[in-house]
Amino acid sequence: MNLRESLQRQTLIGDGAMGTLLYSYGVDRCFEELNLSHSEEVLNVHRAYVNAGADVIQTNTYGANYIKLARYDLQDQVKEINTAAVRLAKKAADSGQYVVGTIGGVRGAKKQAISLEEIKRSFREQLYCLLFEEVDGLLLETYYDLEELSTVLKIARKETSLPIITQVSMHEAGVLQDGTSLPDALKQLEQLGADVVGVNCRLGPYHTIQSLEEVPLPEHAVLSAYPNASLPAYQDGRLVYPTDPTYFQKSAQSLYEQGARLIGGCCGTTPEHIEAITARVKGKQPIEEKILPFKEKTKVKESENKDDRPHPHEKARNGRSIIVELDPPKKLKTERFFQGASALQEAGVDSVTLADNSLASPRISNTAMASLIKEKYDIDPLVHIACRDRNLLGLQSHLMGLHTLGIRQLLAVTGDPTKIGDFPGATSVYDLNSFDLIHYIKQMNKGISFSGKSLGESTSFSVAAAFNPNVRNLNRAVGRLEKKIKYGADYFISQPVFNEEQIIEVYEATKHIDAPIYIGIMPLITARNAEFLHNEVPGITLAPDVLEKMELAGTDKAKAQTEGLSIAKSLIDTALDLFNGIYLITPFLRYEMTVELTNYIQEQTAKQQSLKRLTHSQQAQA
Repeated sequence: MNLRESLQRQTLIGDGAMGTLLYSYGVDRCFEELNLSHSEEVLNVHRAYVNAGADVIQTNTYGANYIKLARYDLQDQVKEINTAAVRLAKKAADSGQYVVGTIGGVRGAKKQAISLEEIKRSFREQLYCLLFEEVDGLLLETYYDLEELSTVLKIARKETSLPIITQVSMHEAGVLQDGTSLPDALKQLEQLGADVVGVNCRLGPYHTIQSLEEVPLPEHAVLSAYPNASLPAYQDGRLVYPTDPTYFQKSAQSLYEQGARLIGGCCGTTPEHIEAITARVKGKQPIEEKILPFKEKTKVKESENKDDRPHPHEKARNGRSIIVELDPPKKLKTERFFQGASALQEAGVDSVTLADNSLASPRISNTAMASLIKEKYDIDPLVHIACRDRNLLGLQSHLMGLHTLGIRQLLAVTGDPTKIGDFPGATSVYDLNSFDLIHYIKQMNKGISFSGKSLGESTSFSVAAAFNPNVRNLNRAVGRLEKKIKYGADYFISQPVFNEEQIIEVYEATKHIDAPIYIGIMPLITARNAEFLHNEVPGITLAPDVLEKMELAGTDKAKAQTEGLSIAKSLIDTALDLFNGIYLITPFLRYEMTVELTNYIQEQTAKQQSLKRLTHSQQAQA
């Protein structure tokens, strides 16, 4: 009788955690490599689970793929590690246990970290190694990303007729991190050919049972459950799982009653936990009918902080739009900042944008300053969010706070690394990059949190993305724009440009892009300022003639500022012919300069419109 037939007739017991036991033996390294260097320890773990009553043994290959082994410089040993793993598991399974080849998920919250193409190549290599050693089935486990699991399942199903077990992992009970409900996810996997669909890891027995309560019995597959021992505690610098095996035994009965036919354990579980499951449900006749509890679907409410004003980028699709950056102060004196905000509001800018500790230098919180200018001057602020300073928890909390404050415009950036700023020893977090952040902000606009749970209300953020045209390969930079649009970016704000030819080049390279692009213009103030920007600030390059003009102004500050404004106006003249959006960057809170440029843009726009009307009238008369 094979594994597929056994699952149709009785409840089978899976094994428990491998890493938990190896760690407890004092081994803290790449656990998969131990198949080669400490094979006896791995074999002993398998045998302990066999003796505890496990019917299904998984190979010690969860992370034995090219991508994960590369972290330990072991990527060239994929075949050796997987081959040894299967042989060790088979050696332990000397009483007729089934051996399944385990392949773990790669993606976490950072979908952008590894492409699907890389994942597919890595998966195929590991898959062929396991199939060559004639495993009894495959276990695809701990997949947080349904797209990844669906992709690799299709590959596996095409390559083998062996039973395939697929298990998703959830941050929140009953829902995947993209908001897909567990019943819908398992149904999708069943339709793609999985023989067993279920859940493992992250959640303890309580939330695993709760999740399965809403899952109907599959039509063609069977259910599985491999919960963690419990929620972990943090003791003496490590995670521990304190659950009593007796509680796990009681939970196994509940999992069985929810229709699970393959029940094992994940993180924190030991042979004692598996022995407890064995005593309660091993060999039981599978549940054939299941009544689901009635649950009324709740609709996600629209934002109660709704602002009926059009977003600036919507204005830029058909007419002129001006955004001005006014960075929060580095010191606690705020008078000049608020004077600038008031002056810009009176000048008629569409939005004031506030950087998030640009160049990794601390400033007053841009959220606090944005909230104040919104309240005091009815300005629609555009708040930058850098991935550098906040982990996933902090980012979601921050976004929820911005929504609550009624702030609706965001610029998602990865953020300058801390090593270039005032505190080079500080930690750069980077749980996400700008692509991922854009994706998750748009997910919140659907009322779904980063973990997939309902927020109870949808946010209504518009999301800008950064564009750096000051690169050697402009086509590659434009490719990043196209990719950001796929992730949900509504419009783009560019780094400052300093010559007319570059503006024309940017237009030619981006004219196929439908999303509005705001061209960055920053007035220079001194020759030293120009040299610093050109030589030391990442992403900014000045043309030789610009540097020469500022140099000719000498040390006369007034003359240098006048020259800086003249250069900026010349750039604006070119930009206005090609782009609707202009992004003015205020240097060192010298808002008078950006007010003057704002007035200049409005004057030139009025002239353009008057000329168009005149031309149209003349054509009509002709």
